Amino acid sequence: MTARVVVADDQSVVREGIVMLLGLLPGIEVVGSARDGEEAVALVAEVAPDVVLMDLRMPRCDGVEATRRIRAEYPNTQVVVLTTFAEDDSLFPALEAGARGYLTKDAGGDEIVRAIEAVLSGEAGLSPAVQRRLLERVTTARAPAGPPAGEQQLPDCLTPREAEVLVLIAEGLSNPEIARKLHISQATVKSHINNLFAKTGVRDRAQAVRYAYVRGLAHPPGTSFT
Repeated sequence: MTARVVVADDQSVVREGIVMLLGLLPGIEVVGSARDGEEAVALVAEVAPDVVLMDLRMPRCDGVEATRRIRAEYPNTQVVVLTTFAEDDSLFPALEAGARGYLTKDAGGDEIVRAIEAVLSGEAGLSPAVQRRLLERVTTARAPAGPPAGEQQLPDCLTPREAEVLVLIAEGLSNPEIARKLHISQATVKSHINNLFAKTGVRDRAQAVRYAYVRGLAHPPGTSFT
């Protein structure tokens, strides 16, 4: 059986290269390509592919949101993420959104074919690096509660990443600046901000800055310590 595939990536050179590679692989037919998540969703509605190879960092609609919409509206189309980094801030939201496969862009043709075949068979198509991250996540989740000796316990159940975003807010960084500094999407930044606002009870960035100062997570500019 030939798998009908759509490629979504905002970088023209990368997108065209992936399309060219897929054209050389057995059992795969590329039926379209998209420059962002909005185009990917529209293309799925038009051509009903079996699989979308989805980049995550794209304008207008990022890969996580596009994956969520595709899986909700077109459940017969599977999504395999094909992105640059296997990092937690993109990996777990993508899988939670419904992606069944996750590969980094250094994957070879054989690995891409195996991932596509796996998701079409109802299995997960994950690279070895991603499988390790998932195993680490499960292991960490099963570990006894409480921080290691000597490690700061974060207030209000903030995660380390949420605390990191809070500190950058206190430093005056905008959402796009935070996204660039942490190498995550702006959508992920907004998600972290919404979560930390809910946990801490603050209503805006000014209150968030004050919270960070009061809880000792950040210090006012010009403050010196000995």
